[in-house]
Amino acid sequence: MFDKILIANRGEIALRVIRACREMGIQSVAVHSTADSDAMHVRMADEAVCIGPPSSAQSYLNFPAIISACEITGAQAIHPGYGFLSENASFVQVVEDHGLTFIGPTAEHIRVMGDKITAKDTMKALGVPCVPGSDGGVPTLDDARRIGEEIGYPVIIKATAGGGGRGMKVAQTAADMEKAFHSARAEAKAAFGNDEVYIEKYLTTPRHVEIQVFGDGKGRAVHLGERDCSLQRRHQKVLEEAPGPAITPELRARIGKVCADAVAQINYIGAGTIEFLFENDEFYFIEMNTRLQVEHPVTEAIFNVDLVREQINVAAGLPMTLEQDNLKINGHSIEVRINAEKLPNFQPSPGTISQYHAPGGLGVRMDSALYQGYRIPPYYDSLIAKLIVHGADRPEALARLSRALGELIVDGVETTVPLFDALLAEEDIQAGTYNIHWLEHWLETNLG
Repeated sequence: MFDKILIANRGEIALRVIRACREMGIQSVAVHSTADSDAMHVRMADEAVCIGPPSSAQSYLNFPAIISACEITGAQAIHPGYGFLSENASFVQVVEDHGLTFIGPTAEHIRVMGDKITAKDTMKALGVPCVPGSDGGVPTLDDARRIGEEIGYPVIIKATAGGGGRGMKVAQTAADMEKAFHSARAEAKAAFGNDEVYIEKYLTTPRHVEIQVFGDGKGRAVHLGERDCSLQRRHQKVLEEAPGPAITPELRARIGKVCADAVAQINYIGAGTIEFLFENDEFYFIEMNTRLQVEHPVTEAIFNVDLVREQINVAAGLPMTLEQDNLKINGHSIEVRINAEKLPNFQPSPGTISQYHAPGGLGVRMDSALYQGYRIPPYYDSLIAKLIVHGADRPEALARLSRALGELIVDGVETTVPLFDALLAEEDIQAGTYNIHWLEHWLETNLG
């Protein structure tokens, strides 16, 4: 086992890893920018190293600074959290070249799954169901039109190197193709330096359902059910729950086995998430995230597992403790992402926290790096907290979420808490009958 782990991240996820390390008797090292010198993860870690100025490129994305921090402190392994360098194959290679351990999948698996066309081809070969579409990149408008006619409209054009909804355009009819195709390519080029796009059938009312998988790197893997992440704004998840309201035990067992078998065949190591669009009881592969997800706590809640602890164990060469036959769902869990943003336009709202009180009680978990007097810097993602609740069933989880939101106090900045208060009053949310377009339509009607 490792004696010391460096966490190459910030905020609540850095705290999440530090807590796991402390329970395992492992020393933790926090890295931080000058803007985060007073951050909670810096205070909670056993050691802390400043790695650069506020800019992420000069700090949290700075390979040499992070490797140097390992050498200075004697850390043997790096946990990347999510975001930043968590899915950067080049960084993983540098880590390994310096004799350190990356707590996550191999550089090759990250590379394969990071290219959406290669990932789709790989998953298709492994028996994972995929959305009908182009077999690879679509270089010309004529090719795009031909594929549109073959698979039928509407279609969605996506950047090969895309993420976060950028480089993504919908063509509802053949007449829309030219504008959508050129717009997607231009946006992809600007965002990723790569204008290659591919085309898929656009499903009209799908849900976004993802399967949590975990592998030991030696040909054994399990699945930990699904999470429904359909409530999204601009392709960014807002609320996640597990198990999914629309997924039956039979569907879960079927797609879960497909996913676990797929990652076992490629000797995948650590945590991963295979994301699908789900419509008419069918799953269609979107992408695989080769890291811990923001929403991993809802899976931990219903299975009573510690995914970070498991990540550290398998990275250290210890056997995976997860057994498929022992993974039984217990109750229902919901997570809401609380951002420092001002409604109705979701403008970032950095500032100083004048008062903070976290909700508590049975079945309530608050993952946050906030404290009274903390100054939220303007340089990073606006996520400031994740409120996770667990109940015996979905109605109890919803009631518990409502109660916990009422207890939460965050003064000094604007937050998205009022959004969740409003959503919980909606019949579709209470019934779980929403899809990936529901929230955008609701926002247009209620906050537009």
